[in-house]
Amino acid sequence: MAAGGPSVFLLMVNGQVESAQFPEFDNLYCKYCFVYGQDWAPTAGLEEGISQITSKSRDACHALVWNFPIDITFKSTNPFGWPQIVLSVYGPDVFGNDVVRGYGAVHVPFSPGRHKRTIPMFVPESTSKLQKFTSWFMGRRPEYTDPKVVAQGEGREVTRVRSQGFVTLLFNVVTKDMRKLGYSSRPADTQSDPGPSLPQGTPG
Repeated sequence: MAAGGPSVFLLMVNGQVESAQFPEFDNLYCKYCFVYGQDWAPTAGLEEGISQITSKSRDACHALVWNFPIDITFKSTNPFGWPQIVLSVYGPDVFGNDVVRGYGAVHVPFSPGRHKRTIPMFVPESTSKLQKFTSWFMGRRPEYTDPKVVAQGEGREVTRVRSQGFVTLLFNVVTKDMRKLGYSSRPADTQSDPGPSLPQGTPG
């Protein structure tokens, strides 16, 4: 009797949180986590991580370089809920307290190959001048209790935010058995990856 075909496909992702641009800040570190749909499950690697603290480079770019590795494998039965990576960047304020300096998220690239993504970051804003002063004085800036909310559309429209900084990621993506399940993905053109993008829900 012939063996049946595969019932799941695999998405293998490695790469690194390469660097960041935050002109106003220094001595920052980065946390990442993955958000994905209910039909997805990690089978190997790490779903979250926290980088070392890094200082700005001394060249003209003044980049914050982490080169922090990412390595995870997922299995799924359909592409809905394709994984996103959520980034949170933290650093000290004038009082030495760790405060959030930026949130951002992007889908893992859909096509196999090497990809580079630059993610625009943002921070939640206080809604009044009194709240701004209080949060500054108390050393507690507004932040999300769960950073994964960044990857979700629900309720985001009522949050007041301000753009602040960019983070650059490198992805190496490999898929297995997608075509056997009826899905196709073209290899990436590594010279023409799109620029900054923010996720809007899940892919169609």
